[in-house]
Amino acid sequence: MGSAGSIFSQWYFHVPNFVLAALMYTLLGRALLGLMVQPDSSNYIWRFFCRLTDPVVELVALVTPKATVPVVTWLFGVVWLFWLRVGLLYVFLLLGAAPRTG
Repeated sequence: MGSAGSIFSQWYFHVPNFVLAALMYTLLGRALLGLMVQPDSSNYIWRFFCRLTDPVVELVALVTPKATVPVVTWLFGVVWLFWLRVGLLYVFLLLGAAPRTG
């Protein structure tokens, strides 16, 4: 079948990986956009980034010192999401269910 068939047949890996990647890059975008936009801005792009990443930021804030500025918490979130993706791949490799190329 082609490469598209193999991607759909391994949805159990690709869907969580995609969701984690989307959150990770959106959180990185929030950190970069936060350098240019005021925290209480009514910009619709800023509000979208905040709404999408606020649950992740709240979880990261639980393990981050309270004295940390928000942008550092956001960047810690990017790092945590990256390591979650690495952990996901590692678990699937251990289970023998990781996607194979070729």
